[in-house]
Amino acid sequence: MTVSARDMAAATPAGRDRYVDLLRVASLGTVIAGHWLMAAVSSDGIGNLLALVPALQVLTWGLQIMPVFFFVGGFSHALSYRSLARRSEGSVYAAFLRARLRRLLRPTLAFVLVWAAVALAVQLAGRGGGPLTGAALRLVTQPLWFIGIYLAMVAFTPPLLKLHERHGWAAFAALAGAAALVDVLRFALGVPYVEFLNFALVWLAVHQLGFLRADGRIRRPAVLAAAGLASAGLLVAYGPYPLSMVGMPGEKVSNMAPPTLALLCHGLWLVGAVQLAARPAGAWLERPRVWRAVVTANGVAMTAFLWHLTAMLAVYGAQLALGIDLPAPATAAWWAQVPVRILAAAALTGVFVALLRRFEAPAPARPADPAGTAAGPVAAFGITLCLLGVLGLSMTGLGGLLDGHSAMLIAVPVTAPAAIAMALGGAWLVERSAPARRVRLRG
Repeated sequence: MTVSARDMAAATPAGRDRYVDLLRVASLGTVIAGHWLMAAVSSDGIGNLLALVPALQVLTWGLQIMPVFFFVGGFSHALSYRSLARRSEGSVYAAFLRARLRRLLRPTLAFVLVWAAVALAVQLAGRGGGPLTGAALRLVTQPLWFIGIYLAMVAFTPPLLKLHERHGWAAFAALAGAAALVDVLRFALGVPYVEFLNFALVWLAVHQLGFLRADGRIRRPAVLAAAGLASAGLLVAYGPYPLSMVGMPGEKVSNMAPPTLALLCHGLWLVGAVQLAARPAGAWLERPRVWRAVVTANGVAMTAFLWHLTAMLAVYGAQLALGIDLPAPATAAWWAQVPVRILAAAALTGVFVALLRRFEAPAPARPADPAGTAAGPVAAFGITLCLLGVLGLSMTGLGGLLDGHSAMLIAVPVTAPAAIAMALGGAWLVERSAPARRVRLRG
């Protein structure tokens, strides 16, 4: 039976932190809008508006809001794991992974399989489909890096939550200090490859802040925001860090890939800033219409995130097919078309959501192997395969599906077919690792 957003909103427990749900939707919505705006498509290919107009890079200090999503993830994971640990039988770890990942992996794998079929059809036809199609096959999987990082956060929640419960802010400080040490080794001493450790250290430190919020330990958000903003400003002004908090094509150093200490400080100021707005936003969310809108958006947010680039590229493709000129990016004519393109992309994303939202809906329980002593290791191996597969696909794209195109993933070459196989196999292992009983998790 399908439960409507109105019914879900009406059944909201009195103690639920509604602000967290708003932050989840707002952060993904901001990322989607930023991608639509930054894409500078012309007849020559796809560029980045921030690279063409460097003065706009300062906007990323407000629009690079992915740290907020990972912060919210830490809060939700802490509540969920503790709730399940109080009531679960068998492997708590396996049950936690399965319950947390079902609504994440099902829409992700549906997206991957649909696009793999499109890529296969294009390449079997023996033609690239034009420059925009080739660019789409390369770019459309790039946002999957976010899914891969989020999978890692889910996997590391149990041990890092225990670390938090023992040491509190010191656990966050240890991760932040390790991230700073990595940057010292990278920039001051030139140690090769050490920077890739910050894919884990920086994002897990932000995730740890969510644990602190879950326990009510972020008591001075203004101090946190000011310290983060000042630190990020000093690092950019006097350190080797670029101004932009998102990756720029051709830059020698990126704050995003891999993450840097400057991005971690940026995350601190964002967390402090959103915490300052918690009380007024909480009162606003008590309004029934507002809360229903948030509940509805949360039910389709991941589907919208996965398909928003597809929608944007389809809009540009339609312009080319209809013979409508694509003005040079950042010109007056290009800016004049921006509102129309964004509205069209939003409408098309809505169509994709209507068609594919079923994959994001909670799935009914089905028989599974009993959870025994091996359930935890099986789940851990499964989520590792998922993580590697999703990250690998974000790097390879789908343009070389048949010709063996590969990318380096943790010093190992991986192809798109291998990445897809790892993601599918890992998802199956996670699904089979815990008993199939309906588990309702807080957060």
